Amino acid sequence: MSADNGWEPQTRLGKKVADGDIETMRDALNAGLPLKEPEIVDQLVPGLEDEVLDINMVQRMTDSGRRVKFRCVVVVGNRDGLVGYAEGRDDQVGGAIQKAIEIGKLNLIDVSRGCGSWECGCGRPHTVALRTTGKAGSVEVELQPAPRGLGLAGGETVRKVLELAGIEDIWTRSSGNTRTTVNFAKATFNALQNTAEARVPQRTFEKREVIE
Repeated sequence: MSADNGWEPQTRLGKKVADGDIETMRDALNAGLPLKEPEIVDQLVPGLEDEVLDINMVQRMTDSGRRVKFRCVVVVGNRDGLVGYAEGRDDQVGGAIQKAIEIGKLNLIDVSRGCGSWECGCGRPHTVALRTTGKAGSVEVELQPAPRGLGLAGGETVRKVLELAGIEDIWTRSSGNTRTTVNFAKATFNALQNTAEARVPQRTFEKREVIE
């Protein structure tokens, strides 16, 4: 079965999405099937945004001489818990950006958000649900739950990743060569990925409110 835009799904997950068996991106990520088609994301998250974080020219020596390519770092997200990170390379800047966006869609994760700050307790998903860290190269980023109204306390690169992930308030701490945008962004994404892997049950905050 083909989608309205002419997409012909090639994977089991894609066919389930096209048939209407899976209707949300979170269900797709929890289905236990590999995400290999960016069209799946286009179908389930039509409002996905992307942000170019860095464009660099890279050179490589080959048998035929020096070859120049562009490397683009992109983050994609829906500002509501879904975010992806990727790097793309191509002979042209536009091609590198497009490749990075498509790979970013395939790297999409569902961030575990909540009200993990003891200073707040509002129960709304405005920050990360737990303290987490991520590493990339020499850069290490730590994310800590923050009370509502604090905002994003972190550098520009970190803020761009967190905004597309739907994080509104957070404390951040970083170390290493944070001037390297690639590693800084990737470390932030890895920290968010750790929250997705160590998901907190949704009823945690309801239980806490009852106890108090």
